[in-house]
Amino acid sequence: MKREEVYIRVGTQYYKLVKAPSISGHVNESLVPWNIETIRQDHGKTYLAAIPKFDGFTCIPDHLDFKSSCHNFYNTYAPLNHVPEKGACTTSLSFVKHIFGAHYELGLDYLQLLFIKPTQILPILCLVSRERSTGKSTFLKWLKLIFENNLTYLTNDSFTSQFNADWANKLLICIDEVLFNKEELTERIKYLSTTNINKLEAKGKDKREVEFFGKFILCSNNEENFIKIDHHETRFWVLQVPVIKKEQTEFLESLAKEIPAFLFYLKNRKLYSRHQTRMWFSADQIETPALKKLVQNNRNRVERELANILLMVMENQDMEELNLCPMDAYNAISKSRLRTDLTQIRKILKKDWKLENQPNSNRYQKFLLWGDGSTSFIEAKGRYFTINKNFLLENFEDDKIN
Repeated sequence: MKREEVYIRVGTQYYKLVKAPSISGHVNESLVPWNIETIRQDHGKTYLAAIPKFDGFTCIPDHLDFKSSCHNFYNTYAPLNHVPEKGACTTSLSFVKHIFGAHYELGLDYLQLLFIKPTQILPILCLVSRERSTGKSTFLKWLKLIFENNLTYLTNDSFTSQFNADWANKLLICIDEVLFNKEELTERIKYLSTTNINKLEAKGKDKREVEFFGKFILCSNNEENFIKIDHHETRFWVLQVPVIKKEQTEFLESLAKEIPAFLFYLKNRKLYSRHQTRMWFSADQIETPALKKLVQNNRNRVERELANILLMVMENQDMEELNLCPMDAYNAISKSRLRTDLTQIRKILKKDWKLENQPNSNRYQKFLLWGDGSTSFIEAKGRYFTINKNFLLENFEDDKIN
């Protein structure tokens, strides 16, 4: 799957395929603009006629049947140097089990789809752990060895930059030590994770539209709020990675030796899951405790305070559900000196909690929260909402305990 050309001409510009050595002993191939006169001096006048000529660039990912050109357009996707070969890959499978845990089979599906269906949209994979020596960074390094120049590392700053020519045509975009504390960054990565079109922009060049097939992998030591997501989000697959029990100094080298056998295994393995959504996996399949924890900690303070107050009232009064109007919630929250308004409270009840109030004004038992934390009830009338205790326990109990 290696390219044989040394020089190519794309349009009217000549390029040389150079191989830059790396510390690891591998070579990184890249196209560098080359002067026509230099080629003539090095190889003679007749050499130019033999240089392959293309009308333009394209990027078509394929690991099983890679073609260096398509309809006379040069394919910039980097072919893999590994040739799948039958053999043992027990270390690799054990490592996948460590990273994905209970989602082991789905994790193998994820890696298999990357290899056999590189254009398939996949969830945003997030590996989190506040502990050190978990294998998150090793996982990224392993994927780099497998997918080579089709994987790139980004920092928080480089992802926010307007220039994206270095990663817009990559299969895997990995961001280590993620901390996206702005909602616009979350919205950007959510958009890119499901779109098939992106604008490529390089310094000094006009933007151009390109096909986008990149998948994002985020790693963070911050388990609770490394990114801002809401509780209706289905595009994130958040895994809490445990500590490696026994460190091996040459573990990555062992994984590297097994790559041909691991790719053979992925190529011939039957997929465990079916294609259910645009991101292949269903929301239920990739839901994890780590995702719930992240969502809970992303809720705003007013929402969390209201949930805790309602839980406290229901537990003190041994109730399974509670009726309230937005003004009741406003009066209760004001005791905690949090700043809010009725508009925000209505948004929490209707949009975030997806509750429906009574169509007409009816009588209900209105709760009153006193300064010492005690509660009492009086009869009132209004278009009240009904809050179920189980809903609060499922979505806010961990936050209450913390």
